[in-house]
Amino acid sequence: MAVKLGIVGLPNVGKSTLFNSLTQAGVDAANYPFCTIEPNVGVVSVPDERLQKLTELYHSAKCTPAFIEFVDIAGLVKGASKGEGLGNQFLSHIREVDAIVHVVRCFEDANVIHVENQVDPIRDIEIIHIELILADLEVIERRLSKALKSAKSDKTYQKEAEVLSYYKQEMEKGICARSAVCPFGPEEKELLNSFSLLSNKPVLYALNVTENDLADSGPDDRPKSAYVRKVKEYADAEGSGVITVCAKLEEEIGALSEDERLLFLQDFGVSGSGLHRLIAASYALLGLISFLTAGPKETRAWPIAKGTKAPGAAGKIHSDFERGFIRAEVVAYEDLIRLGSYTAAKEKGLVRSEGKEYVMKDGDVTLFRFNV
Repeated sequence: MAVKLGIVGLPNVGKSTLFNSLTQAGVDAANYPFCTIEPNVGVVSVPDERLQKLTELYHSAKCTPAFIEFVDIAGLVKGASKGEGLGNQFLSHIREVDAIVHVVRCFEDANVIHVENQVDPIRDIEIIHIELILADLEVIERRLSKALKSAKSDKTYQKEAEVLSYYKQEMEKGICARSAVCPFGPEEKELLNSFSLLSNKPVLYALNVTENDLADSGPDDRPKSAYVRKVKEYADAEGSGVITVCAKLEEEIGALSEDERLLFLQDFGVSGSGLHRLIAASYALLGLISFLTAGPKETRAWPIAKGTKAPGAAGKIHSDFERGFIRAEVVAYEDLIRLGSYTAAKEKGLVRSEGKEYVMKDGDVTLFRFNV
């Protein structure tokens, strides 16, 4: 199952240009609002050099990386939640994503129209926040009405009504669901997550900057752009992620080989492509790691949440693996590559037999034993 990211932002902030460069999908990126009518979907593989080495070691017939699915919707404007610019229709396309990539314009360019007539990244962010909150309030009000009616005959709906009422109050103050102080326990948090609220999803701000502002920081170790500094402070305060990208530059170098692209970007003080950095930041934001499986048939990466125990990881491969879990035979990727074979790692005592309470680590090369 691919990690799914929804790309949002105002019109003309570089969303579709960035989507093109990330996915090489070639969608329209014209300089006017609502160019993207239907959602554009692109699936890209997660770069992981470990897979190639394991494929060579095991002579695997197939190599399957993890995948990320990007969903790009039309630029949102004030009133999107009420249908302005068909915004309500667009918002429905990203209800099921794992996280939101919020593209924010942090550059001046007289040739690129700004829908609000002036560049102000914090104002732009808050316009989108309000539209997501208003769209969520419609969902909450519908669910709350049903929960209150059902609670009269079925007491199990009382907790749902309590959770919905609390978040309705908070969001009516303009507070995103993810930023509201949660007075509830894990069960109620799970209930909240089941509503697929847009304003409850983790956010990664992708700041679209000029080539000159692309480097992570200036000589004083602070972002060179005042716009970037403001957004970083804002994101830090709400616990969101931030990366800087130059969508125009990423698009221009899209035809280069990976090595040429990296050399080109290094001249601008950037260590990796926009795609690589966005994937790394998304994994960090979502708390994801990858365990690996390898054999003659296939070498594969499996993304899981940090803290996942062995049976849960096994379930990512097949529900039978989790249901009939016996043990996991685990070797660290580094040890396996260093010793050159699974047999050599086993002889050195580096292949471990782990039970149901084992917490998976990034780079665990794993064989699950199960019986159903």
